[in-house]
Amino acid sequence: MNERPAFYYDLGSPYAWLAAERVNSLFPEPPVWRPILLGGLFKALGRRSWATTDARNEGMHEVERRAAEYGLPEVRWPEPWPGNTLYAMRVATYATEIGKGVSFALAAFRQAFVAGRDLSDPDNVMIAAAACELHPRAVARAAEQQSIKDALRAATEEALERGVVGVPSIAAGHHVLWGDDRLSAAARTLM
Repeated sequence: MNERPAFYYDLGSPYAWLAAERVNSLFPEPPVWRPILLGGLFKALGRRSWATTDARNEGMHEVERRAAEYGLPEVRWPEPWPGNTLYAMRVATYATEIGKGVSFALAAFRQAFVAGRDLSDPDNVMIAAAACELHPRAVARAAEQQSIKDALRAATEEALERGVVGVPSIAAGHHVLWGDDRLSAAARTLM
């Protein structure tokens, strides 16, 4: 397949974190990381997060089990979770535009699900930004820029048009595979 796969993620998703820690190693060439707003997908599709349903405890235990299975650090859940990741996703969009998207996303995911820090708090987002040498003033300015807001909205709309219904998703051409548990299958299918 000629097109590099796209890896769609939202920093509020623990399943996206599980996939983010492994996705680059599964493909001969790493996929293009695409930050999108999971809330935007939910709104457009009339869905909501499993974390707000009776499946919450079961889902949290499953994330913890998979993290252990993958050799990742023990999960520490931020409080509150899920939180509002809009600011963090704008910063992820900015980081992507300047070539630091992967390093920022991994640092932010680890702040959320390894350190247990709430990414709706801009100070916690700044810790992740500092970890990949993003200047705090540049980050704060970028998060408020209309062009960054528009880019995040456009990426979310593009994901919907491609058939992305949740995160993590891997897409190439007309193929979209959704879910951390389908990551290895996505690598086999899309290579």
